[in-house]
Amino acid sequence: MKENIRLNNVDRFTGFASLYDRNRPRPPLEVIKIITKYLGDTPKKLIDVGCGTGLSSFIWMNEAAQIIGVEPNDDMRAAAVANWEKIKKPSNLQFIKGFSNQLGYASESVDVVTCSQSFHWMEPESTLKEFARVLRPGGVFAAYDCDWPPAFDWTIEDQYKKLISHADKLIQQLAPMEEHSYKWDKNKHLQNIEESGLFRFSREIVFHHWESCDADRYTNIALSQGGLQTALKKGADELLTQAEIFRKNVTEAFAGTSQDILFSYRMRLGVK
Repeated sequence: MKENIRLNNVDRFTGFASLYDRNRPRPPLEVIKIITKYLGDTPKKLIDVGCGTGLSSFIWMNEAAQIIGVEPNDDMRAAAVANWEKIKKPSNLQFIKGFSNQLGYASESVDVVTCSQSFHWMEPESTLKEFARVLRPGGVFAAYDCDWPPAFDWTIEDQYKKLISHADKLIQQLAPMEEHSYKWDKNKHLQNIEESGLFRFSREIVFHHWESCDADRYTNIALSQGGLQTALKKGADELLTQAEIFRKNVTEAFAGTSQDILFSYRMRLGVK
């Protein structure tokens, strides 16, 4: 990966860690069940790469002997550490700064590597080589992502998508090319795992999870999207008006109540 792309991808997540941490979904227990089923055991060492604020790391506290959250963005990692301190610093969990293709752990020393909502920000060839290097034989790599927006009401979902699309277009106009981040195609995750030749088995698994949500959280899930935050940092103040209109419409749709919304997940998995 060109160094400027990597740094731009890291910088994309600066400045909204608290908003992200409060509103993004914590991965459901299906993640643990699927991965441990394919591993055939309880993980001794698990590395959660691109862990952000730790939402995907904390779910393993009672399910793995050692969990290491790797996150290159200082803001996101600081939020993860703050959450770790709030729960009295469990000794089996730690957060470190690092990149996906430079993990620095011994070869064949890791049982599971996960990427929650993050693999598409990593150069796949060098990253998969590094994951395969640290995984023991029979170890599992799992990249899983949400479909955005979460299912609720088609009119609100349509507005959500238009808000994010508008933000992406503004970034192209406001930021010079050398400041653009780069997202690899999620739909090619499985293909990249298969074509790497590093895993003896791979597949895609789709699952869903209902969560209770109020209007404020649903709005903030949209506002926590990196593209929208990047556009605002680049000076796209017109998005603030559009975001307020979106918030008003979401509030009306929820009608003062909490309602169930559906998060759909896609996991691409490889067994070494």
